[in-house]
This record gives sequence, structure tokens and C-alpha cells, in this order.
Amino acid sequence: MRRWIYERGATTAEEMTDLPQRLRTRLGAEAVFGTLSLAAEQVSNDGTIKRVYALPDGQLIESVLMPYEDGRRTACISSQAGCAMACAFCATGQMGFARQLTEAEIVEQALRFAQELVKRGERLSNVVMMGMGEPFHNYENAVGAMRRLIGELGIGARHITVSTVGLAPQIRRFAGEGLQVTLAISLHAATDEARAALLPINRRWPLAELLDACREYAERAGRRISFEWALISGKNDSVGEAERLGRLLQGLPAHVNLIPLNPTAGYDGAPTQAPQAQRFVEVLGRFGVSATVRVRRGIDIDAGCGQLKAAVLKRERAAAAAAIAAAESAETP
Repeated sequence: MRRWIYERGATTAEEMTDLPQRLRTRLGAEAVFGTLSLAAEQVSNDGTIKRVYALPDGQLIESVLMPYEDGRRTACISSQAGCAMACAFCATGQMGFARQLTEAEIVEQALRFAQELVKRGERLSNVVMMGMGEPFHNYENAVGAMRRLIGELGIGARHITVSTVGLAPQIRRFAGEGLQVTLAISLHAATDEARAALLPINRRWPLAELLDACREYAERAGRRISFEWALISGKNDSVGEAERLGRLLQGLPAHVNLIPLNPTAGYDGAPTQAPQAQRFVEVLGRFGVSATVRVRRGIDIDAGCGQLKAAVLKRERAAAAAAIAAAESAETP
């Protein structure tokens, strides 16, 4: 049965044709093949698929599948329903925290995409925990999910990325897990004052403590760290800011992913344009810090974290209001 689910993409007992019919019938009646229920889906012009799943308790989470021309198929999955980190430019953070996802709920998001891909003769090659939520705020379930992605779904450890806003104690703890996954740090500013304005968690674990934890991780795990930097026009994309970042990361085995901002309704920043982004890369290079500008995907379907969930919530609230209005109208003599 494991082979059918994880290698052949079966989603029902009837698809497991080498099992006795009596067993398939019983499994169909008694077994549950996943708990996620599709609530909404959008497909981008570039092939990116963004989904909202409803959980059994009614909470909503989102997952994204990104296809690349080189054959990679990357699933971006969530670790929480909502997020408590309240990062200024993140739509999910603007919604607040609802609850932790279980290990199984995290894994199932990737499994759903993997099952569909295998039926098309393709395979899920990469998983990034960069969807809704802060994975290290749900540490045990997130780490357990990584181990299952490796052991059950067959995703290579170095093809898994976990992103954190910088929970220093958990970064130190993660260094001892023995997992060769990629650690990504959401940085976005090179001074404590500027970073705290964007990421409130910086008030608890400022840059000095965060970078100390990163150095310990790099030394113990033997892995290069990725630093995520949302390029916000006129805010953190100047030559001076690139120089500050270069000095901050100099000597640390690191790579910087520069991501032109995807604006959300709760933040008025705009994305940096290509020439300025390339200049940022060149300045970092002077300090021996490698960097690339990430290609944004799914922009035409608002594929930034949390945006589709917001649309679904809006529709649900409108439907609920309409139902209440209809009920009140029916009761009126």
C-alpha cells in the first residue's frame, strides 16, 4: 500500500489493483486517504499552481507548485495556519496566527502534488517550507515532516529548504538534527532598527545573536546558509544597504536570494527594478558574498503567501452574510 501511495500516486483504495477486492472495499470504507480538502485553485500563465486547502476544523492553508524549464518541480508548503511573526510585508503575517499544522498535514501538501505529477510521468523534485507560517515556531512537526519527506516521499535532503525569520535558539537546535536540508534566513535589513521595523522578531533576537546562531549552524552542519532579501524600492535596495549587508555576511558561507517585493494590501512598498537589483548583486560580490535575483513566479495569480487565503476568506464571509440575510428574510412574515 505504501508503494501505491508514495510511488504510484494512488489516492483511493480502488486504484491499488494488485490488492484483493475485499481488502480494497474495506479500505475504501474504513481508511482515510488524507484530510486536506481543496477549497480553491488558481493557475498562473507561467504554469504555477496555487491551492487553498480546508482542514477538518475549517482552517485554510495554501500550497504552491512551481514548474521550471529545467525539469524541476518545486512544492512550496505551509507549516502553520496563519502566522504569529507579523512581518510587515507578508500577507500571512497580516492575518495573524490560527494554529499549528500537524506533521501529517505538512507532508500531505507535498504528497498531493507528488501523486499528481507521477501520474503524468513527472516527479516532485524539490520542497520548500516557505508557505504560510514560521516552521521553527512549529519545530517538532516541521522537523518530523522533513524526515518523512526524505524517508517516505523520496525527496533528497539537499532538495528541501526550510525558511525561518530568525528564531536563534531553534537554529542552534537544528544544527544538531543531522539533516542536510538548506536553511534559509529571512533577513531583509542589515541594521537592527531597520530589521525590527520589518520583522518584529528582531527585537527578541537581534542581528548579532542571529548571526552567531548562523555561524554555529554553518560550522556544525557543514552547510552554506541562504539569506532571503526582499528588495523594496527605496527602502533596502541602495548601494549603501548592499555594502552593509556585504560587511554583515562577509566570511560566512552564505548565498543571498534577492526577491523583488510582491506587494500586499497591508504594505505599500514596491519591488526594486532589474537594473538596481543587479547593482545590488555586484556590490555584494565585492565582499565575497554570492547573490542571485530570484525570478518571481505566479505573480498574475497573487501567489505571494496568504493572498489566496484572503480571497477565499472574503468569499466565505460574503456567502455567510448572504445566508444570514436570506434566513432573516425567510423569517419575515
